[in-house]
Amino acid sequence: MRKQFIMMRKITEISNGVYDPKKVEARIYNLWLRSGFFSPDKLPGKGTKTFTIIMPPPNANGSLHIGHAVFVTLEDIMIRYQRMRGKKTLWLPGADHAGFETQVVFDKKLEKEGRSRLQIPREELYQEMLRFTLENKKIMERQIKKLGASCDWSREKFTLDQDIIKVVHQTFEKLRKDGLLYKGKRIVNWCTKHQTSLSDLEVKHEERRDPLYYIKYGPFTLATVRPETKFGDTAVAVHPRDKRYQKFIGKEIEAQGLLGPFKIEVIADESVDPQFGTGVVKVTPAHDPVDFEIGQRHNLEIKQVIGFDGKLNEKTGPYSGLTVKEAREKVVRELAKMGLIEKTDLDYRHQVAVCYKCGTAIEPVVSDNQWFIKTTEKPKSGKYSLRDLAVKAVKEGKVKFIPRRFEKIFFYWMKNIKDWNISRQIVWGIKIPDKENIAGDVFDTWFSSGQWPFATLMTTEKGDFKKFYPTTVMETGWDILFFWVARMIMLGLYVTGKIPFRYVYLHGLVRDKDRQKMSKSKGNVIDPLGVIDIYGADALRMALVIGNTPGSDPIIYEEKIRGYRNFTNKVWNASRFVLMNLNDFNPKTRPKLTKKDKKTLRYLKGFTKEITRLMESFRFYKAAEKIYHYFWHNFCDQIIEEQKPRLQGKDKKDRSRSQYLLLEILKTNLKLLHPFIPFITEEIYQKLPIKNKKKCLMIEDWPV
Repeated sequence: MRKQFIMMRKITEISNGVYDPKKVEARIYNLWLRSGFFSPDKLPGKGTKTFTIIMPPPNANGSLHIGHAVFVTLEDIMIRYQRMRGKKTLWLPGADHAGFETQVVFDKKLEKEGRSRLQIPREELYQEMLRFTLENKKIMERQIKKLGASCDWSREKFTLDQDIIKVVHQTFEKLRKDGLLYKGKRIVNWCTKHQTSLSDLEVKHEERRDPLYYIKYGPFTLATVRPETKFGDTAVAVHPRDKRYQKFIGKEIEAQGLLGPFKIEVIADESVDPQFGTGVVKVTPAHDPVDFEIGQRHNLEIKQVIGFDGKLNEKTGPYSGLTVKEAREKVVRELAKMGLIEKTDLDYRHQVAVCYKCGTAIEPVVSDNQWFIKTTEKPKSGKYSLRDLAVKAVKEGKVKFIPRRFEKIFFYWMKNIKDWNISRQIVWGIKIPDKENIAGDVFDTWFSSGQWPFATLMTTEKGDFKKFYPTTVMETGWDILFFWVARMIMLGLYVTGKIPFRYVYLHGLVRDKDRQKMSKSKGNVIDPLGVIDIYGADALRMALVIGNTPGSDPIIYEEKIRGYRNFTNKVWNASRFVLMNLNDFNPKTRPKLTKKDKKTLRYLKGFTKEITRLMESFRFYKAAEKIYHYFWHNFCDQIIEEQKPRLQGKDKKDRSRSQYLLLEILKTNLKLLHPFIPFITEEIYQKLPIKNKKKCLMIEDWPV
């Protein structure tokens, strides 16, 4: 008893004052690392059920932002909860080389240094970018650890690991053998600033106001916002049932052009909107996706007049060398002089395709050096197309979306999916294994990251693929549902024959208290590492989960984080109160409880079951909120206050009953709170005088 009293007095002394996360968090994280319990191989118990999350690999090109903090928090909550349920939990961390996005970031770095990537030899540039990403990767790992992530660092992967690259190349070869790859003349989305093609998903659309010019075209007048592409016109099109123009269909017309008079065919195509402009459109197959498709249907000449540099080429005569903007202005002036502009609508609003990273207007150009994946055709070795594989898995409930409403969005997108351009004309990435790839094109980063769930587990050399695949949950932002999730499902099923994950948990985009999107220009960005230094990781985690319903945009602001710092102080002080009143308590004995004590514990048991139901149904936001209110209002405001007279009374048996009751409630609450605020709960748990104590709270049994 004397030894126990000394231990408790020491605990009380070090527990005095306001909770200081700076003195706790690094030490506790090191305790977890030393324990080895982040690895499923080191977990105690004989449980064979697994719970696996493959971390969405953050881009290794900068510091973590608040969006990263959201996914780390949510995934860590899932892993810690399932670990306490006795599952063999694997949370495999990693980082993404992030292809085009990293090249954009690196370009900005070079600009600040007064350099350009165009002046650096290709291999030298690659090595410089590799050093840049590896440095960022190390920084990012430290930041993820500061958030409390209990992932297995011994299995960490990088999308440019040689074994990952090998898997990516094998998938490419499988697609080629199955007839799902092709290389041919296709119109691509070309970013003239970054000199690369982009997939349809990497193109944003902005509403802009541009002049709509009504140009005389022989017997017709037609409307266009792009008169500078007139040099590449190879037909004029009308709707086949438009009675105004039926007599012209199949005939050639003569028209006056900037380079002299010319003849051009009139064709009929269902895609023409009779209500747009005058119902007549010029067809420029080389510089418009819709026109390209029309050209393919009617076997039209593809006449490219704008180069990959965004300037008009030699086919445009005196306009050669002008940028698109310069050429448009000059063409309009010359057409006006010739009396060929009938009228101009100066307030025409339309959608313009732009690069999703730099905002440069996309230039549709024809390329015969791009690799495409057929997404809607059956492979030689299978019954279903990539699209059908994914749709079938979701329809059959093998892959479930949380929230479920995203299923409809998924099906809509899959219905309209197009062939996938996986070539990128950049230095940074996994090189395409193509003998004709003299320029050294690389894969679209989504092609390699689309293989992340199976590629990571195939390459750990621990038999992980057999143990942990399919994985359990893919937690990510809804904004990359099509970029990434759909492609993981398609490629996972195609390569392995199995779904890559059973659940897709989607979180939203973090917004400020005015529901504005966070951006540096608005000055409303919250640095997760900055607020951790002030308020602690646990306070940030609570702020990120409470109110964060799946699929909705979470609201975060400093006052909210500060409020949960107050909660961690409440947990600390309540725990300190309980501990300082246990100096004469014997944890090996269980006193006979009063009816009211038993009722209090029965309520706690029912409450714990409710929290468990919420955790099992992925309603972490609700579980955290309920535990918060129970701890603050039930435990602190009521139960502790009611127990003070019993603790201070002369009846030793009643004091022992009160001590047991408080310790039991505190212990249970620490377990319930641990997935949400792991640092402070682990610190307090280490001080609890309880029997059958585990090495760490994170491997304690969940209290059900």
